[in-house]
Amino acid sequence: MSNSRNNSGELVEQFKALGNQHRLALFSRLAACCPPGTSCSTEEAARLCIGQLGEDLDISPSTLSHHIKELNRAGLVQMARRGKQVECWVDPRTLERLAAFFGELPLKPQIEGVCQ
Repeated sequence: MSNSRNNSGELVEQFKALGNQHRLALFSRLAACCPPGTSCSTEEAARLCIGQLGEDLDISPSTLSHHIKELNRAGLVQMARRGKQVECWVDPRTLERLAAFFGELPLKPQIEGVCQ
C-alpha cells in the first residue's frame, strides 16, 4: 500500500466528497463509462453537461453546481467550458487510482483477534 499511503491526503478528500449521496450519484453517472479494467482514454470518457448530470436528482441548479465543484476540488471530476455549457467527465486514471487503492487492501485482517 505504499502508493496509497503517499496519496492518503488526496484519498481522504475524495472519500469526503463521495460521502454525499448526490455527489456519489453524480460521480457514478460519469464513471459508468469507464469501469476499471476496461480500455478508456480521456478522449473517450463520457462528457456530460451539468444539466444532463442533474436529471432526476431533484436538486436545484445552484446545489448541483456546488456538488460538481466539490467533486472537481477533490480531483474526482474534470470540467471544461464549451460555450455556455460546462462539460464534466472522470479521467480514467482517477478510476485506476481508486481501483488500485481497493486492490491493495488485504483480504484478511492483519490484526490478530480482530474479526476472525
